Amino acid sequence: MNDQQICFITCVSNPAQYEQSLHYQRSLHVPEGFSIDWISIPESENMARGYNTAMNSSQAKYKIYLHQDVYILQPYFLDDLIQLFEKHEQLGMVGVAGAATIPPNGIWWESPYLYGKVYSSHSGRIYPLEFRPIQQAYERVRAIDGLIMATQIDLSWRDDVFSGSFFYDTSQSLEMIKAGYEVGVWNQTAPWCIHDCGIVNLVGYEHYRQLFIDHYESYLG
Repeated sequence: MNDQQICFITCVSNPAQYEQSLHYQRSLHVPEGFSIDWISIPESENMARGYNTAMNSSQAKYKIYLHQDVYILQPYFLDDLIQLFEKHEQLGMVGVAGAATIPPNGIWWESPYLYGKVYSSHSGRIYPLEFRPIQQAYERVRAIDGLIMATQIDLSWRDDVFSGSFFYDTSQSLEMIKAGYEVGVWNQTAPWCIHDCGIVNLVGYEHYRQLFIDHYESYLG
């Protein structure tokens, strides 16, 4: 494991969109002594399997799993990430939006305890989503949004259960917690990322929601 390397990992179905995301990534300040690597998994609808493939092929200690439609705005994003992980060894994974509880229906964003900030276009136009304020470096949560998930711990993604593009992120959050690590949402003064996802196609969502409830019922509520 190379503790001086950061790897960006993305499943790609839209190369043009991914190139735009890369433009933002390549503009980020690189912490002194660190190298950056990129892994793209082409045409992968199974997010968990794609992430496992990339994770197992990278020696980077720090991995950033992000969607092809995510654009990182904070120029010192990587510096902040490394500093956060170095100060908090128990923090296995961090994101920019998430929830401290997961309701019994498995839908984390229906929790009354949402944290984080992001520019999102899921309603059809880009606007800022801002949830509860965070007073410390990060807020401990039970789930983070899969738009961007940064780790300092390698833990297999549950591609044996979640073979599509839904609930792989909430599953991985709980797998981190089950393994004894914390999952957090960063403290941001302003949103650090744009998630230009547009209106999401929910085909298959209900199937994976039921699978998620079946596997993690004791963590819900």
